Amino acid sequence: MYNPLVQQTQTINRDLSIADTRPYALGYTKREFRRLEVQGALLHELTEDVLRCAGIGPGMRVLDIGCGVGDVSMLAGKLVGPKGLVLGIDRSADAIDIAERRATEAGQCYWTRFATAELDTFYCDELFDAVIGRLILMYLPDPRATLRRLRGFLRPGGVVAFQELAMPLARSVPEGPLFSQCRDWIVGTIERAGFESDMGGKLPMTFAAAGLPAPQMNFAGIIGGGPDSLIYNYIAETVRSLLPAAERAGVTAAAEVEIDTLAERLRSEAVERQACFMPATFVGAWATTAMSPPP
Repeated sequence: MYNPLVQQTQTINRDLSIADTRPYALGYTKREFRRLEVQGALLHELTEDVLRCAGIGPGMRVLDIGCGVGDVSMLAGKLVGPKGLVLGIDRSADAIDIAERRATEAGQCYWTRFATAELDTFYCDELFDAVIGRLILMYLPDPRATLRRLRGFLRPGGVVAFQELAMPLARSVPEGPLFSQCRDWIVGTIERAGFESDMGGKLPMTFAAAGLPAPQMNFAGIIGGGPDSLIYNYIAETVRSLLPAAERAGVTAAAEVEIDTLAERLRSEAVERQACFMPATFVGAWATTAMSPPP
């Protein structure tokens, strides 16, 4: 069966000479890929809401940048259906292998496809109706330039939609020392690694600098408390993935973190204090481009 996305993946420019060479703070381990799948499940409804508000729907052609193990691509694939097309791209070939397997298992592989590519050198002959991404702009050296470039892959009147973290807003009520320490480890590592900890708050100015209209926006988060919440493992696994980068940056050391017991210690703190943990807050932003292509 002819599938335009198969043709598109063959046109990717693989010259990586201008690619961002900074190491990804969370790494590319098998455990990190599993963490991404758990994160995808936790954020499913929050991200679906952004995509629906942005107008992603049946028959559309969608480009998902920094797709990781494929959660957002497959979510978009369900929204566009078999008459639409989704292409997810990521720099990690291992992540793309997992994404392809998951799309096949979900029965979406005919219209939800993936390719290994660097954003700075990605090229495609055909146009998309939407460019989307989740937790990707925060890791780019110049997200404004990337968005300006990605506009070239959009048809006139196409949609740009992203969901990013506002990490400084993470909090616990009442405040707990271990939760606060984890927040400081995470935010400190992201910032010292040269990435943006408040990309969510900077989405309007980033859209404007890329020549995009002022976006519509929403704000959401994941919250947990009590003995059975998944939040504790989510925080601990995030710290685990960041730990090598945290040690390189001098933020903390493995002996201080005691990673293997971190989730249970967070659970104990929350239960003892009857606390509400709000470890991650997300800002969604979407805009429709002008019907005439930019000059």
